[in-house]
Amino acid sequence: MTDATTEAAVERGVLSTDEAADLAARLVDNVETVIVGKRTPIEHLVVAVLGRGHVLLEDVPGTGKTMLARTVAKSVSGSFGRVQFTPDLLPGDVTGTHVFDESTGEFDFREGPVFGNVVLADEINRAPPKTQAALLEAMEEGQVTADGTTYPLPDPFIVIATMNAVERDRTYDLPLAEIDRFTKQLSLGYPSVAEEREILSRVAGDHPVREVEAVMDVPTLRRLRATAASVTVAEPVRDYVARLAADTREHAALGVSTRASIALLHAAQGRALLGGRDYVLPDDVQTEASSVLTHRVRADEGGRVGGPAAEQVVERALDRVRPE
Repeated sequence: MTDATTEAAVERGVLSTDEAADLAARLVDNVETVIVGKRTPIEHLVVAVLGRGHVLLEDVPGTGKTMLARTVAKSVSGSFGRVQFTPDLLPGDVTGTHVFDESTGEFDFREGPVFGNVVLADEINRAPPKTQAALLEAMEEGQVTADGTTYPLPDPFIVIATMNAVERDRTYDLPLAEIDRFTKQLSLGYPSVAEEREILSRVAGDHPVREVEAVMDVPTLRRLRATAASVTVAEPVRDYVARLAADTREHAALGVSTRASIALLHAAQGRALLGGRDYVLPDDVQTEASSVLTHRVRADEGGRVGGPAAEQVVERALDRVRPE
């Protein structure tokens, strides 16, 4: 960087590329002390955090999704909020509500669990769409509006939502507008036999999540995210992202939105930074494309969003569209 660029970066609180890459790698390593054998999905989650995004985890129960969210929160010294989504959950149970204070004769706003740096929306698809929609404004704008008053959420604000993938008859589909606000959809999957042995060894005493220590504080995480946002994305790479998005729209009943293109660009910046670079390569876009785009694609009319057919749409787009 030039001297002028360096000075501007310092004013914005941007870290050096090497320092930022080291912090991001330490965050991945720290989470892996609890979540065994899942480095690839952990890296994807950290990339989403760097890219100022939210993550949807769809998996069978008991694979470590909740522990993953808690570990991320502890790793960045952030406040942690948890919402257990149930069929009778109300929007105010998520965002907060006004409560009458008899001592003052006024209504005071009581913050809901969404007011945290890392918020776990556990089994989000167990609640009806109206309650799920309580997160829309929070995820997109970092704020909550109640009775005409707007309340800012903490910065950073990261939603990690889990989705029950087994009991389809007892769950609700997520509205497309909400799915589109998740930067990535990931899955942890079952561990291997060797990994499960290691997990059992680690939890024989206290659960390792109790011993997790922070690798950075919240202000440092803000600087880390600002550094990712400063990663250079050249015009040919931006063009590549735009052409990938257009290809999904041409070859699916519902292609990805412009929000998805922006999310892919931000994820590619995070991937580049994790790789120790201050510029994005087409390889970064290709690495991130599946986890960012697939859950937003409806391959066939009347079909579900996401799934194997949508994944094929994205894979074929990557085959057809080449970087220039």
